[in-house]
Amino acid sequence: MDSRMPGVGRFLGLLGFLSLWLSAQAQMKIPPETVQQWANVFSVQLREVTVKYSGSLLLQKKLKDVESIIKIVETEGRDLVKDYSDEIERMLGSKMKSVKRLAESAEDADLYHDFNTTLQFDYYNSMLINSPDEDGTFGELGGEFPLEENEHFNNLPVNTLQSDIQVPTNVYNRDPVILNAIYNSEALNDVFISNFQKDPTLTWQYFGSSAGFFRIYPGIKWTPDANGVAAFDCRNRNWYIQAATSPKDIIIMFDMSGSMKGLKMTIAKHTINTILDTLGENDFVNVIAYTDYVRYVEPCFKGTLVQADLDNREHFKLLVEDIHVKGEAKINKAMKEAFKILNEARTKGQGSMCNQAIMLITDGAMEDFEAVFEEYNWPERRVRVFTYLIGREMTFAQNTKWIACNNKGYYTHISTLADVQENVMEYLHVLSRPMVINHNHDIIWTEAYMDTVLFSTKAQSLLLMTSVAMPVFSKKKETLSHGILLGVVGTDIPLQEVMKLVPRYMLGPHGYAFLITNNGYILAHPDLRPLYKDGKKLKPKPNYNSVDLSEVEWEDTDELLRTAMVRGDTGSLTLNIRASVDKGRRPLYLVNNYFYTNIDDTPFSFGMALTQGHGSLMFMGNVSVEEGLHDLTSPDLSIATEWTYCETDIDPAHRKFSQLQAAIRYLLGLEPDLECDEVLLSQLLFDAVVTAPLEAYWNALMLNDRVEPGIETAFLGTRSGLSRLVRYAGIETRVAKRFLTAGDKDNLFTIDHFPLWYRLAVENTPGSFFYYSVNDKGVKYIVATTSVTVSSGGKTAMAGAIGVQLTLDFVEKRFWAIAKQAPDTDCSNIEGVCPLSCESDDLNCYLVDNNGFTVLSKDRDEVGRFFGEVDGSVMASLLKMGMYKKISLFDYQAMCKNSHHHHSSARPLLSPFYGIVALMRWFFSNALMFLLDFNFCGLWHSDYFVEAKAGYHTTHKQKKMEAYIPCESSYPGFMYDPSVKEANSLIKCGRCQKMFVVQQVPDSNLVLVVTQADCDCSRQYGAIPLEAKEIKYIATVKCNRMKSQKIRRRPESCHAYHPKENAKDCGGAEAISLSLSLFSASLLVSLLRHHWT
Repeated sequence: MDSRMPGVGRFLGLLGFLSLWLSAQAQMKIPPETVQQWANVFSVQLREVTVKYSGSLLLQKKLKDVESIIKIVETEGRDLVKDYSDEIERMLGSKMKSVKRLAESAEDADLYHDFNTTLQFDYYNSMLINSPDEDGTFGELGGEFPLEENEHFNNLPVNTLQSDIQVPTNVYNRDPVILNAIYNSEALNDVFISNFQKDPTLTWQYFGSSAGFFRIYPGIKWTPDANGVAAFDCRNRNWYIQAATSPKDIIIMFDMSGSMKGLKMTIAKHTINTILDTLGENDFVNVIAYTDYVRYVEPCFKGTLVQADLDNREHFKLLVEDIHVKGEAKINKAMKEAFKILNEARTKGQGSMCNQAIMLITDGAMEDFEAVFEEYNWPERRVRVFTYLIGREMTFAQNTKWIACNNKGYYTHISTLADVQENVMEYLHVLSRPMVINHNHDIIWTEAYMDTVLFSTKAQSLLLMTSVAMPVFSKKKETLSHGILLGVVGTDIPLQEVMKLVPRYMLGPHGYAFLITNNGYILAHPDLRPLYKDGKKLKPKPNYNSVDLSEVEWEDTDELLRTAMVRGDTGSLTLNIRASVDKGRRPLYLVNNYFYTNIDDTPFSFGMALTQGHGSLMFMGNVSVEEGLHDLTSPDLSIATEWTYCETDIDPAHRKFSQLQAAIRYLLGLEPDLECDEVLLSQLLFDAVVTAPLEAYWNALMLNDRVEPGIETAFLGTRSGLSRLVRYAGIETRVAKRFLTAGDKDNLFTIDHFPLWYRLAVENTPGSFFYYSVNDKGVKYIVATTSVTVSSGGKTAMAGAIGVQLTLDFVEKRFWAIAKQAPDTDCSNIEGVCPLSCESDDLNCYLVDNNGFTVLSKDRDEVGRFFGEVDGSVMASLLKMGMYKKISLFDYQAMCKNSHHHHSSARPLLSPFYGIVALMRWFFSNALMFLLDFNFCGLWHSDYFVEAKAGYHTTHKQKKMEAYIPCESSYPGFMYDPSVKEANSLIKCGRCQKMFVVQQVPDSNLVLVVTQADCDCSRQYGAIPLEAKEIKYIATVKCNRMKSQKIRRRPESCHAYHPKENAKDCGGAEAISLSLSLFSASLLVSLLRHHWT
């Protein structure tokens, strides 16, 4: 038996060799010449269809016919940037004049008013208006207030003849201080109306009172939140805070000792968050916790100040939530550390170089601090110290007040969550004193923001805007040294309206304009993506208004563009950039010329990018108005609705006109008062005449030819924003029902971009069609587009783009009919499989575009997907051969899944008995807190409790971790090298070898890929995904990036000191009197809590 084993082994080895030899002999061979023939035939047929049904040759011929009467000009960026910046300056200057008039009126009204403690005065409370009871009777402050929908105000119901008042829930609306201030502000009504008449482009005008109410024009009905609470407090808004104070450096120093546990720590954290909310991008901050040692809540920021932008403020809030009490409080070390940080910043010229303050949050101060202040702050008292005494205990109130009063600060006592808001705001009034005494009316401009509070609908609340604001002071001589801030007046400017001043047609298909702040943050940029999708909801990103220019113009690696613009310079710069279209899926190599300048009297800088080549060349034609008007009224013609052909917002009577209606009425002489862009209208008329024959051509095809099923829409567009289209298929049978409709923003001319098909066409060879697949929520179809040109004086300019939309069925039918050989094919001269057919189970056939996306496949689920995900083995080979090239792209506005979680601070239940005691402790503590919170004033307006509840929930919500957080990511893009026209090879995949043949489809951006179907290479070659990958940094690099300070331009004005300031007004302690029984109960609960913790 054993002697026969070697013979069996030899036999098995021979059998294995024979099997491999037979496998090699059976290796499929796909004849490249057959694939080439398919590609050529398909190219001819596809071109015949797209040329015929788009009418591209006719349009090109019509343009050729007019070359003798047109002129090609090169856009001069330096002149354009000056012209457009001047327009923006005029617009913003008009808003500033309106705000100045409001400030003057408000101050005069106060000057001649004597405070009346018994004043009885009715006003329109925006929460209570138009809310009659069942009998139709209106309640107090809630009378009938006429409202009408107004297009200028986002179609909201408004009253343009009257303003009204919003009062936060925590402010008593009948308080004498409130009534007197509202009575004074009635004088603003006439100024609001007068401003709106002088400048009809004004939107919301308002006055935010230091007493807490908000007067808004036009008047509206205010909608409370889901809890019925009016949580909006104008004093929290960035425009109020920035106008009320100069830039500031703030150190928040809070006590985390054992005595701060429970409700005290909750109040302390809420106080920190509220202080952080009062800071803006011109301020600097750090947060220090202390016990018997000093702890930076962010160790990375040790010993320094960081910019208080939205990103950093939210970062601090998350870290503060994780702080837990322990140890014994020693203030001196922390106070010394805070002074050192501020002194060093001032010495080195860092931070705001203006106000400096320390915010001390504690439940008691027992040490002797005089030596610290003598060493670091006296006698100049450059650093103000504000103290917040937390909790019910008043034992250390005098010490805490002494600290504030001897350092030009302010002392407040915060015993409940409801107290936090009002008490924190006091520091702003103190910081405003020098400015008020000087009567320096500095005008401020905010960063970009979304007003998600004021507006209830998504369309309104997600609009980016900036605000211009000015402080309002008391002019009364008797209160001059107190520096009384009456409030802030302001108005909003939607940034989209500002950018409309830059005509989109002058910038070209890939050109754009943008605005940035003095800090380098983007106000407006077409690549700014402030929103992200969380499930089905669109939400603002946490850092949407602190996106730096360098994070969008990331090819500016040396930040030359950013630095020049932040400094307010005027100049130009050329950069080679990697751009992308189609939501970042299709990379482009462009050369951009940047032009930039500052906007006078604002902290903003304006920039423009013009693409070299066709992007900076445009042609000018001229036809008679009569001839052009005839063609402009064609039913198949439309123009860019978001562009400004005529300014319809100046005269209210013109607001009812669409842009096309306004243009036609102006050209007919019916509306001579309209302000219109003469250059744009002239080009629009010319384009209407030149493209008019296409209407007749398309209609003739529909009447005289039987349009093949699957050819659905023909379309064209020109640089003037003109579009024409014909629907070959009716709405009932049309597959691509959304294509080129009002909701299809990607394929329309908008304020931000030219249509996608236009941008793709102009980067392709003129006359050669660019084909791409579209997946619109599961509806798949094909778009074919090409550019048309015009030449004159040795220059060639892009005149427009034209194309046709096809169904997937139509393209498949044509392709499968071509990609097969008949059974009786002569195969004598063909080496390989013959007859060959893409319908065979042995083959997989694909059409792939120049960016690697599948246009056609047997499996429709693969259409629109990146080919590397469909067949990683073949795509890897094509990359290796150089037929496709991988391009790295970056996204510095990405949102990544949050992998960090807060650990619960809840103590585990050690025993059932501990649980019972904990429950008892909770009950007695909360019952006691209720009794302590209770006051008789609250009986008259229970909003006090509602606000406390709302404030608590605001703090509590911050514990909930967001599913996505801002991050940086890189992702790949792919581009086809057209010089490589064909390729074929074998891929070794374990026990089989996979053959593939790739052939360029002539006169297109497509390649035909034919692969062997029965050899699975997925184990050896994984898919090549297009997924973005988060860029992760090691701790030290991440820390350096977080605290690094980019070049910024400080605000010009600073008001940190005035010799006449009355620093003795530094706050006061509330007296608390308790009954003996209540005191005993308090002591008992404290002892129980101490024992069980």
